[in-house]
Amino acid sequence: MEWLTDFAAWAWARHHNMLSWYIRPLFLLPFVLFAYRRSLRGIVLTLVALATSMFWFPAPAEPDPRAVEFLAMEKEYLIGEWTWWKIALSLTIPLSFIALALAFWKRSLLWGLVVINAMALGKIVWSFVFGDVGGGLAVAAPALIGLVICNAVILLAAQWLRGRRTLSRMPG
Repeated sequence: MEWLTDFAAWAWARHHNMLSWYIRPLFLLPFVLFAYRRSLRGIVLTLVALATSMFWFPAPAEPDPRAVEFLAMEKEYLIGEWTWWKIALSLTIPLSFIALALAFWKRSLLWGLVVINAMALGKIVWSFVFGDVGGGLAVAAPALIGLVICNAVILLAAQWLRGRRTLSRMPG
């Protein structure tokens, strides 16, 4: 069991690398692409990549103090008492991913955008409610940048798909 403790410490140190915080929201793009293409394998692989991405990057030599503070709060939150409301709140994470997959699986770009925006804004609100201003701001920047990129890519893809459909209807 010592290897598990060592692995957790190794991964936790890498979770402080802010680059991973900026990369993680971008995993929503392949997730929605695979949902749109109705590829369960792609969805699962994206979720595995998302879950492991926190330790892909090296541990920072000098972690951002806001990240240290926020992750200390997050760790305390996770190892603290699990009440019914905390369980219910935590269930919104898998339910959000299910809703996001269903929206794109059913080709509803509007509902997909609603869900993706609610997920990002929910993470930001959670960060401010359970953390402090510094920790909330540490999460807000990567989440908002990721949100803007995801919205832009999805809207551009929707426009591209509309253009393709229009071209395919034209007489040859």
